[in-house]
Amino acid sequence: METAEESTAGPHPLPGNGKFSDVIVVIPAYNEELMIGSVVLKACQIVGKVIVVDDGSQDNTTSVARLAGAEVIRVDENQGKAHALFLGLLHARELGCRAAVTIDGDGQHKTREIASAIQPVLDGKADLVIGSRFLTDDKGCVPSHRRVGQKTLDLFTKIGSRHTCTDSQSGFRVLSSRALENLDFTSHGYGIESDMITHFAERGLVIVEVPITVRYELPHSHKKNFITHGFGVLAGIINLISYKRPLLAFGIPGIFLFLCGIVIGLFSFFEYFIASTYSLTISLMSAALLGFGLLMIIAGLILNALVIIMNKKK
Repeated sequence: METAEESTAGPHPLPGNGKFSDVIVVIPAYNEELMIGSVVLKACQIVGKVIVVDDGSQDNTTSVARLAGAEVIRVDENQGKAHALFLGLLHARELGCRAAVTIDGDGQHKTREIASAIQPVLDGKADLVIGSRFLTDDKGCVPSHRRVGQKTLDLFTKIGSRHTCTDSQSGFRVLSSRALENLDFTSHGYGIESDMITHFAERGLVIVEVPITVRYELPHSHKKNFITHGFGVLAGIINLISYKRPLLAFGIPGIFLFLCGIVIGLFSFFEYFIASTYSLTISLMSAALLGFGLLMIIAGLILNALVIIMNKKK
């Protein structure tokens, strides 16, 4: 009887089916029976092993992936992309691969681009390679609403990680053995892409991007509303910024509110002495902004001091 997080295909050495026999492809999958078979078959022609993590699918994802040649790790209940990726990558690390590639199971990523994406890792020039949809000349293939949302998430990821990335949410990635040894961070759902960048950047790992192309016309390619998805990831990034860089998250908004309070207060002051009129509402608004802004500044300073102390203890 299968249990959660149990490999349904059993442990395997790297068989060396593809050209890069010491590379493993990890595919998180949820209800991907339509496309997972072809994705696995194509990936097996390039790398030594394919691991599919079936994250509680209600269809035949597990059986199709296994028949196509993948080792399957089956999770009984859906736990989210981060959980599935961690399971697959940690298993790849146990098998002793030279590099691990992550791609989506819906067929959006072109497996033929794996060979070029892994090269920086195999050459020792990178620890994390991110496939970027925005480094190609054909940016028109990316829907406009996704470009806007992506740039917003890129900006907040940059603020949190201090690393510039053109496609921070790309699921097409290559991790070196060093990167696999640094998977000691927590993440949830689709926030793992940004969390990984932030964590690896803090550890001093080398992160580079390579151009890739993505197919959006595939059936069943988007299982989650892009607005819900985007706001969920954004909320996670903001939480991370608040935790990692509290002076930025609290201090800057606090200063802005404090200055707004001063401006409104001065307006009320001059209105009283020039026009001899007094507005209680404006005065209360000024006082509230001054007080709330000052509290945020103090909170940012205190939390920043705690972060510095914690970092020194590490």
